[in-house]
Amino acid sequence: MEATSTKGAGGRKGGDRKKAVTKSVKAGLQFPVGRIARFLKKGRYAQRTGGGAPVYLAAVLEYLAAEVLELAGNAARDNKKTRIIPRHVQLAVRNDEELGKLLAGVTIANGGVLPNINPVLLPKKTARAEEKESQAKSPKKA
Repeated sequence: MEATSTKGAGGRKGGDRKKAVTKSVKAGLQFPVGRIARFLKKGRYAQRTGGGAPVYLAAVLEYLAAEVLELAGNAARDNKKTRIIPRHVQLAVRNDEELGKLLAGVTIANGGVLPNINPVLLPKKTARAEEKESQAKSPKKA
């Protein structure tokens, strides 16, 4: 009887190994599912962690990051810049109602503030300025 070398999980003898497929690839995500699983376990948020929990959390974090980056990219383009800086992130977050509510108590370093002047502080219009404005709106007939 000849001994045939079996390639399998039991007594592996350096046969062809399958390429490892990460949990992130299986889930179709960019964020690291395995790392988030490790953090969930290490953080001791619960005694036990389900298998789907890190996948779901990674998906939520990826979605939020994509949303913020898209809006910040739009803000950068509005300011004729090709690189996103903290100011663009600040403008993106504070101009979006839902993200603004989520990050209400968050300070973004070097973000600045939204441009806002209280109408009370603006100079009052004089009668002459109002007259000129009304003439500009109604063009004279020739």
